[in-house]
Amino acid sequence: LSYESLPWFTGAAVLSAGAPSAAVVVIALLYGIGAHGIMTLNDFKALEGDRQMGVNSLPVTLGPEKAAKVACFVMAVPQVVVIALLALWDRPLHALGVAGVLLVQFWAMTVMFKDPKAKAPWYNGTGVLLYVSGMMIAAFALRGMA
Repeated sequence: LSYESLPWFTGAAVLSAGAPSAAVVVIALLYGIGAHGIMTLNDFKALEGDRQMGVNSLPVTLGPEKAAKVACFVMAVPQVVVIALLALWDRPLHALGVAGVLLVQFWAMTVMFKDPKAKAPWYNGTGVLLYVSGMMIAAFALRGMA
């Protein structure tokens, strides 16, 4: 949560000169939860070292294939909720934008799932960029909401 949610709260508080709106808090929490997937993907870089040192990261504990699926699931589900909320809050174009980047992420996930150990760093650059792009689209959607 400190990786994504805390910066959102802090930035929103500074820019609004007060407490962030409930919508900002909810979206920040959702993207913070999804960031757990980013952290799992980061753990792939140290997979062999973690094994040797007895560090029980998710890629070590679950294996690369399952850890990749967990990471992607944890990143995708909050984004689906963000899309639904943006549509509910009468931000359909923003919801479509987040849906679009999520669809491209799904394609990137299929590439990574073919060889998670080798492709996790690639997905970390590609899929995470798309994740952050969706986050920025959501931020623009929240701009001006009471």
